[in-house]
Amino acid sequence: RHSYENNAFFNKYLNFQLLINLYDSYVAYLNEPNKYTKLGARLPKGVLLVGSPGIGKTLLARAVAGEAGVPFFHTSGSEFDDMFAGAGARHVRQLFTTAKSHAPCVIFIDEIDSVGAKRSSSQLHPYANQTINQLLTEMDG
Repeated sequence: RHSYENNAFFNKYLNFQLLINLYDSYVAYLNEPNKYTKLGARLPKGVLLVGSPGIGKTLLARAVAGEAGVPFFHTSGSEFDDMFAGAGARHVRQLFTTAKSHAPCVIFIDEIDSVGAKRSSSQLHPYANQTINQLLTEMDG
């Protein structure tokens, strides 16, 4: 799912000035990437938001996209969990292919820790490693 119209903004929802300052730097980079890359700066390929349910992680990610005026792609890690050969990895590829065609953008994967649960040789999730490896490949490059 993605949204081109986003009405989430920092000043509307967030009162944590330190957090706002940190994410303002991401927004500035998304707004003018050439300005920063000329200086040798590189935006991290990802940000991990950790916290209890309901504290505003999704809203914060939406606010970054809203402030930067870029598309917001939201999915859940469980949407990548599939028992069929290669289906999870294919879902990951599709998400990143779509996002790249709308770059710059924000991709938010809610409950990313559920992707494949963990790398394993479990008989219940034989393709979990493919999904995780595809996600790592897409995030890396």
